[in-house]
Amino acid sequence: MSTHATANQGEQLPPPAKYEPNTNKILIANRYVHVGGPLPRTREGEKLLTYTLSLCPVCYRLLPAIIFEKDEKVFMRKICPEHGEFEELYYGDSKMYKRFLKYTEEGRGVKPYVPQTAPCPFNCGLCPRHLNHTALANLVATNRCDLSCWYCFFYAERVGYVYEPSLEQIRHMVRQLKKQGVTMAVQITGGEPTLREDLVEIVKILKDEGVTHIQLNTHGIKFAKLYFDEGLDKAVAYARALREAGVNTVYLSFDGVTPRTNPKNHWEIPFILEVFRKAGMTSVVLVPTVIRGYNDSELGDIIRFAAKHMDVVRGVNFQPVSLTGMLKHEERRRLRVTIPDVIKWVEEQTDGEIYRDAWFPVPVAAKIAYFLEAITGEEHFCMGNHPVCGAATYVFVERDSQGLPKRFLPITEFFDIEGFIEYIDSKRDEFLREGVSTASTFKKMLKLSKLAIDISKFIDKSKLPKELNITKLIINVFIKRSYDALARIHYSMLFLGIMHFMDLYNYDVMRVQRCNIHYMIPDGRLIPFCTFNVLNDLYREYVQEKYKMSLEEYRRRYGDQSLGAAIKYDRSKYIKRILSDPIYWHAYEGIVPKEKLGLAR
Repeated sequence: MSTHATANQGEQLPPPAKYEPNTNKILIANRYVHVGGPLPRTREGEKLLTYTLSLCPVCYRLLPAIIFEKDEKVFMRKICPEHGEFEELYYGDSKMYKRFLKYTEEGRGVKPYVPQTAPCPFNCGLCPRHLNHTALANLVATNRCDLSCWYCFFYAERVGYVYEPSLEQIRHMVRQLKKQGVTMAVQITGGEPTLREDLVEIVKILKDEGVTHIQLNTHGIKFAKLYFDEGLDKAVAYARALREAGVNTVYLSFDGVTPRTNPKNHWEIPFILEVFRKAGMTSVVLVPTVIRGYNDSELGDIIRFAAKHMDVVRGVNFQPVSLTGMLKHEERRRLRVTIPDVIKWVEEQTDGEIYRDAWFPVPVAAKIAYFLEAITGEEHFCMGNHPVCGAATYVFVERDSQGLPKRFLPITEFFDIEGFIEYIDSKRDEFLREGVSTASTFKKMLKLSKLAIDISKFIDKSKLPKELNITKLIINVFIKRSYDALARIHYSMLFLGIMHFMDLYNYDVMRVQRCNIHYMIPDGRLIPFCTFNVLNDLYREYVQEKYKMSLEEYRRRYGDQSLGAAIKYDRSKYIKRILSDPIYWHAYEGIVPKEKLGLAR
């Protein structure tokens, strides 16, 4: 066991859950959870695909579950002895599911922080059974927020306390993360992190501790509010201070292109992007929460909006909504969105230009990492997620004479990704047979030179955009193996991603064990995303209550203006100014009909 001290108290990491095999019970967070239930069976018209473990949505009992195919879709079934059977849509297209599973790669494991004393997911910390190192560490800077979005599960007034780690605790958490010995990327999230007056100092601490990639997850309203209240120069100065302190990418909440689908920040987005332009914050990813029947008809327009603003926007990362709370089966079926649904809607709403076969699962990146390891004999950043966790593609954007997106050309139109992955898989085996001990610098360069020649076989030059030297971009990634080399691809095309976080109904322990998005917490542990947020009373709330400050104490310390109605954003003060400014109208021009803008509902 690794024992690491917290910054303030010198205590050891808390023990994970305790499993009592004689009673089939787990004690975690002062609560008993039971283990076991009957193994579900397939029925007529169903085809068994695999077995896994899941949870009862009511009591968290750890249950055997089956993943099966029915009506060209993939479902999960589990049976709780106390609360009955639960059947849930797991993946909306069985053909895509099988294609994605071909790219499965196992992670290389982690340096454990806690011993294994209970089965997954009741032993998180990370434990020895976890299969993937941290690709992105989430730092919750605060649970305060100046909005009250109806689908949000997490802000101070709702939970009744403030969670806001100190600078010392933040430094300690990052030092714990460093013990994994991998390239570090951290996302500062919340609540709304821009409510912290010391946000720039937090970014500086992360950079000082060696974090190589820093993301800021925000709705961005503070940048617009500064613009309205104090002028463009003040807003730009704040954004520039964050950029110079070390923020690489802004994950910007953006649920749609119209006021109806994006009441959160529709009116502010044009001004936020304008501030980022002037500040040199040119790596923005739009992050829509996709909700069936709410904004699912605007996915194509979201991509077109991103493409219009590619001087600052580098991608769109769609996130199908997680279903929290106790919902009846019919209601879940009505609301459920899976990755294939998003891919289908994107295909339909881009007139087939961004087609379903252009998308690939996340572990394709792991295949590239393992190929590089075979060439260099060095460990590389690896993303061996479960194939159903996420999907991605790149598209080249052709523009009309006004600079608006005219056509999308997926990377698969001119680059044979499937063939290339098969090629590097075979080359990896070949290099491993040779043995990395013989890989001198000279031999490495010979291999990479041969790779450059071979890559051209997978490129259709007749379809390759003349502005795009894809061979050079890809070889650059393999030779330099750096953040800058990857960024060149990111700046040449538009990135599109989908990440589907689980909920209690579709919970798959096999996915959790492969999770590489982890939350840092003050006691030094790292908790997988779909454990931290899905088993919230066992992890998120339990941990944060331990380090909480009461609302009353927070007000005494920081004043009455620090919480509640005092910090809530009041758009009514600015709406006339927003609607009279050409920046607002120009941002959506060519993407949204004018009659759907303004105060249209």
